[in-house]
Amino acid sequence: MNTDTTEPARKAQLDALLLKLPGASARKINGLDAYFVSDRMFACISGDGVGLRLPATTATELQFSRDNVYPFQPRGLPSTREWIQINRANAADYEQDLPLFQTSLKFVKAGGK
Repeated sequence: MNTDTTEPARKAQLDALLLKLPGASARKINGLDAYFVSDRMFACISGDGVGLRLPATTATELQFSRDNVYPFQPRGLPSTREWIQINRANAADYEQDLPLFQTSLKFVKAGGK
């Protein structure tokens, strides 16, 4: 995907959006900018988008119902059923995905249950 958003701009937009969520923090892991709750990663900037962890059924539904959702494969690693990636050309548009980020944070905070 060809994107007009640079990674630093995307990180700044996502920081502004995600660090407002209760208990969310940011740090680098394996060179990637990631977001955590209860010391567990719930979102991660990678490639042309941001990955997030959701219940497997939700992740599957999104991959079939939205054209900007893909399996999350940071640095070519195999994807898992609970991780998806949302690609947006304009980082400000991730605001539209706030309910998904909130769901991800709650899911991860609850231990993936």
